[in-house]
Amino acid sequence: MAARPKRARSVRPAKAGGHRRRRNGEGTPDRREAILAAALDEFSLRGFAAARLDDVARRAGVAKGTIYLYFRDKEALFQELVRSVIGPLIERFEASAEIDLPARVVAERIVEMFVREIYGTRRKDVIRLIIAEGPRFPKIAEFYYREVISRVIAAVRGLLRRAAERGEIPAEALARFPQLLVAPGLVAIVWHGLFDRFEPLDVAALMRAHLDLLFGERRTG
Repeated sequence: MAARPKRARSVRPAKAGGHRRRRNGEGTPDRREAILAAALDEFSLRGFAAARLDDVARRAGVAKGTIYLYFRDKEALFQELVRSVIGPLIERFEASAEIDLPARVVAERIVEMFVREIYGTRRKDVIRLIIAEGPRFPKIAEFYYREVISRVIAAVRGLLRRAAERGEIPAEALARFPQLLVAPGLVAIVWHGLFDRFEPLDVAALMRAHLDLLFGERRTG
């Protein structure tokens, strides 16, 4: 029986740039980070529609009006949360995909990063929220596509095109549809939210098996 993955680590929002506003010297980075951390909790717990700025403020230990020193509205707060929590990881992902190594080796590093830095942390809650509520809120879905998905797809497409040119992958279809490489990650996130309590999923083993199907089984010895 597959072992249950380790409990997800929390993700402290990074000190990302944003539309910060100060009034009479008010507004500090610590407060801003506290608001983003509280927003992550509230959005993860209640979803985008049901999350209230009053509850975010209460959880952050600030007055509701303090939130408006930093963020125009709930949508702007969510957007900055994505930038601060997911953005730095996407930059690392893009850099990893550009490394001049066999595609299988690079893909394994990307899988390790996903398991450790997304599935093993609260970042997966942000992705699950987009999957669940994106159809109802097309603006946040569009934002997430622009800031995250389009960059991931472009990086993976470049990696797979180089692999196809080198003869490292058996089918050109994989280079045409980079979504095939990242699909198990989305399956794992959905599975965790719905079915993990019934049948825990060994995400690392799942994704290694997927790489074997795409690239062929790794030979040892």
